[in-house]
Order: sequence, then C-alpha cells, then structure tokens
Amino acid sequence: MPSLGQVDVLVDLRVWGGGNISEALALRPAPMQFNWLAYPGTSGAAWIDHVIADEIVLPDSMRAHFSERVIWLPHCFQPSDPTRVVADPPPRSDCGLPETGAIYTCFNNSYKLDPRSMARIFEILRRVPHSVLWLLRGPTSSDENLRGIASSAGIDPQRLVFMDKLPHADYLARYRHADLFLDTAIYNAHTTASDAIWAGCPVLTTPGETFASRVAASLNHHLGMPDLNVADDAAFVEFAVKVGLERDHRNNLHQRLAERRAQSGLFDMQAFASDFLTTLRNMANHHP
Repeated sequence: MPSLGQVDVLVDLRVWGGGNISEALALRPAPMQFNWLAYPGTSGAAWIDHVIADEIVLPDSMRAHFSERVIWLPHCFQPSDPTRVVADPPPRSDCGLPETGAIYTCFNNSYKLDPRSMARIFEILRRVPHSVLWLLRGPTSSDENLRGIASSAGIDPQRLVFMDKLPHADYLARYRHADLFLDTAIYNAHTTASDAIWAGCPVLTTPGETFASRVAASLNHHLGMPDLNVADDAAFVEFAVKVGLERDHRNNLHQRLAERRAQSGLFDMQAFASDFLTTLRNMANHHP
C-alpha cells in the first residue's frame, strides 16, 4: 500500500458494499477520495469527498441528500464490457419456456422482487394470455414462495419459469428469447440491466427518487430510448401489455434498441475511459 502522500486520487468502488475497505479510507491515504460505481447512494462518510454519477441517476434535486460533492460525468456513470459475446440460445423448450406466448423476464436477484414490482407484473400476466415471467432461480424456498404468491393473486404458478444461474455467456444468450425485461421498482437492475440491453432485450423501468431506483433509467436515457422510462405503475403495465399483445410493436422496439446500441455511445468504453480520466485529472489539478 502506498504511503501517505503518494496517492493523489483514490476511488472506492464498493464503499459499504462489503470488505470494510471504506474504513481504511478514514486514514486519508489520498487528499481526494471518491465514491463510485457499486454503492448506489451516499457514503455518509466525512472522509469520502466526492461521488461520481450522471445527471439521470443522481439529478440535482437529490444532491442535498448526499454528503459528498456530486461530480457528473457527461455520459452514463456505469461502464460496461463491450466484448461480451451473445450467442444463439438453445430452443425455448430446453429453457423450460412455452413454444408460444410473450416472454417477460426479470433476472434480478430475488431480494429485489418487492411487492409493488410483483403486483404490476401479475397484472401484466393477467392481461397478456399465455405469457410467462422468466426469473432467476433464488435461494432455498424463494421460488416456491413466489409461486405461492402468484397463486394467491390468481395467476397460474406455472407461469413463473425459473432459470438456474449459468456461465455468463450462456446467461446472456437466454435474453434472445425475451420480449421485455420488467425492472424492479425500489432497487433497479444495475449490471443486469446493462446485460439485457447489450443482449438485445429492452428494459422497462419507472425512475424513482433514489440512486438505486434510477440506474436503469440512466442506461435507457443514454441509450437514446427514454420512452422506456415510464412515469408510474399504470404506464408500466400498459407499455408491457402492448409489447406482449402486439408483435409489430415488439419487433419495432427490438429493432430500435439494436440501432441505438450501435449508435448511442452507451457501450463506447474508449470514450468513457477518456472522459473519466479527464474528470479525475481536472479534479486533481484544481485541488488545493
């Protein structure tokens, strides 16, 4: 570890996300210390000076709730791997999916499946006959619990299909079967949303009032598809139902996503790295 005075800028990628690394930053190994990327909120720590974000995930209206000074990047705050290969998936039947009908997915971890999010998903399933919800298999009894909740809501529990955790390339390929990713409301898909977009599956979200509930909105905005950021749960349901019932609408949405993915710069990591480095250099050069 460098001795004091050798580091100009230190970026904490996890903050309170595990590992107790942030406590070491209390020793002030660098004169400028940043919160960025993995922790979707304020550190509340006097020794972390700045948070790196963008103006969608952390708008000016939220700045007062952060102990850090907000530094806005000109693009999405979240980098991504543009070398990921998205192969053709196995047949639908091999994935446990029906041969026909809309496939809605939400490959978020099960702890993000809050009651509000599930209520609007169940309403979508009611209104789109033969549709299914494709989920990531959860721990212990969580899958059966979800099926029980679906049954209580009047939804055939077999319309919830669970996918085992897979090697990343195999997981990405499965998105080719999905019509629409239904984001969770309180704690969004983050890297998972980026995965879905990269693999060609649009992500529908309702931007909230916290960093954790605005990450998917940032991705959609910088992708150039802000129409996927809808105002409320009613609009969320209506949008998803239209995708499920109207194949032309679904196909146009997927085509537009493919075009925007190639043109928007969301996955241009050379530009991201250049802008990120420029931001840190400017901060360091103007630090007293």
